[in-house]
Amino acid sequence: MIEIIPAIDLIDGKCVRLQQGDFARKKIYSENPLAVAERFESAGLKRLHIVDLDGAKSGRIANLKTLETIARRTNLTIDFGGGIKTDADIKSVFDAGAKMAGVGSVAATDAEKFFAWLEEYGDEKILLGADVKGDKLAINGWQTRTEIEITPFLKNYFTRGGRQVFVTDISKDGVLRGTSNELYTKLLTELPGLKLIASGGASSLKDIRELEKIGCAGAIVGKAIYEEKIKLSELEQFIKVKN
Repeated sequence: MIEIIPAIDLIDGKCVRLQQGDFARKKIYSENPLAVAERFESAGLKRLHIVDLDGAKSGRIANLKTLETIARRTNLTIDFGGGIKTDADIKSVFDAGAKMAGVGSVAATDAEKFFAWLEEYGDEKILLGADVKGDKLAINGWQTRTEIEITPFLKNYFTRGGRQVFVTDISKDGVLRGTSNELYTKLLTELPGLKLIASGGASSLKDIRELEKIGCAGAIVGKAIYEEKIKLSELEQFIKVKN
């Protein structure tokens, strides 16, 4: 069964969405991320994906207090990413209540540090984030393009013990035009044991069902919920039927 994971992206403590990773195309959906998280929990959702966009852009975690508040006031299983660069950052994220630390840029720029974290904390607590434009990774809040190709990057991760990853096709993110099914199919064909969480572009329950057919373990959904293309009542029913 595919797991639906709602997303809260944070800038200045507010719940926002960007379009295709562009900080200039920002829309604020709520000034109270806790209330948003509580609505997700009330609909029967169990997971929450929090992205500290300020942290991703600056390289320093900036929205830890919001994480602490949501973790304290809900029972959601939270993965938190954005600006995690050091051992102290990882510790602070777990101390604040996240069950998983989402790490992307460090995995691309300092692989040995990333794999040391993976060995220390285990695959269930370190969630690799791979943001892709074309077939190349982008890092630092999608601002920096690299020459690292996604397939060999994930193969190396898998070979060294990593099993779960969320992959975002930047071209699809925030535009509500469907998910990157061809990319996900290719990756799962190459790495059939990978627990792949799809991110970006989901605009309907049909999209989520397609991701489930492909073999994705989860789907991160953001803008579609905020724009009510996918209603929380629909997700609640989807979850009940699956259970």
